[in-house]
Amino acid sequence: MTLKDRYLQTRQRFSSICESLKIEDYSVQPNVFVSPPKWHLAHSTWFFEQFVLTAFKSDYKVFDDDFAYLFNSYYNNAGDRVLRPNRGLMTRPTVDEVYQYRNYVDEHMTIFLDSELLEETKAIIELGIQHEQQHQELFYYDIKYILGHQPTFPTIENTIRLNEIKTASNWLKIDEGLYNIGHDSNSFCYDNEMGHHNVFLHEFEISDQLITNQEYIDFIDSGAYQNFNLWHAEGWDFIQQNKIKAPEYWHKFKGKWHQYTLNGFEEVNLKLPVNHISFYEAYAFAEWKQMRLPTEFEWEVASKQLDYGQLWEWTNSAYLPYPNFSKAPGALGEYNGKFMINQMVLRGASVVTVKGHSRPTYRNFFHPDMRWQFSGIRLVK
Repeated sequence: MTLKDRYLQTRQRFSSICESLKIEDYSVQPNVFVSPPKWHLAHSTWFFEQFVLTAFKSDYKVFDDDFAYLFNSYYNNAGDRVLRPNRGLMTRPTVDEVYQYRNYVDEHMTIFLDSELLEETKAIIELGIQHEQQHQELFYYDIKYILGHQPTFPTIENTIRLNEIKTASNWLKIDEGLYNIGHDSNSFCYDNEMGHHNVFLHEFEISDQLITNQEYIDFIDSGAYQNFNLWHAEGWDFIQQNKIKAPEYWHKFKGKWHQYTLNGFEEVNLKLPVNHISFYEAYAFAEWKQMRLPTEFEWEVASKQLDYGQLWEWTNSAYLPYPNFSKAPGALGEYNGKFMINQMVLRGASVVTVKGHSRPTYRNFFHPDMRWQFSGIRLVK
């Protein structure tokens, strides 16, 4: 598939997954970490306008001078921007104007992609495609949070389904030794995957299955949310202050656990992998089982033997740079490097990850209290 075809396919996919939204859904921001769908659609468009068309197409005229201010996310080198908590305050521009913006940029990008491009330009366009795929996944996190915190638990059309875990866990043994870590090919990767290096691992065993809802209910029923011995001090404070007693979207209804999914309010399926877990909860569960979470290096080495992709999997590794990590100059250097503090690494992919977007070396990262992403638990002993 050509770069142009991949660009158009990615852009069209975002419009298609928004088709069942109501106009009222597009601008809502119920929490500071949630971005409205309208903002995602415009921000991913601004990325191509800012870093490709404005930079490399001499005759390009920006769609609207205000949009860089409205839809820049965190790129300080690209200028001032609306603060993240205020994204939901913008009823203007309208949804229709945002789609006009997408069409305008797509028209110019289509023409530009037919020209002879420098390798530097191709690399930035590829980054833009990958960036938009990230936002398509974030869209699912955000729309689920938007709809899942409404009284009637509305739904959208989707094909998002987790698969039941029908077999008992097997434990895969990984031998002690020196292993290669990081991206080491000519295919696309983010800068945080680079710095191919060796790590020494002690022998360990890793489960070939994610933790199920049934196993997590056993954890809840044991009184784990009331047992401070299982928790990091910060995690204990977090669940106490926020009165957390179960995963995100879980509700006790008529004596049984139910959960909100994008397909509605349903009784918890005991055979599905537990979803929407914070790092704090994943760590406490591992403590309760007298096991632990894998490090990101253990996960990467074991990934060749794992059938992963249902949920992002918490690791016990802080998000830090690899050896010889270096940031790109300017705004694009802000993409990953400046977030390498106070975050934990997740590995794998989820059912809302765009097909082909992840790989064994992919390093996702979130603050340890975050639960709205599609995240689960795999254990090591």
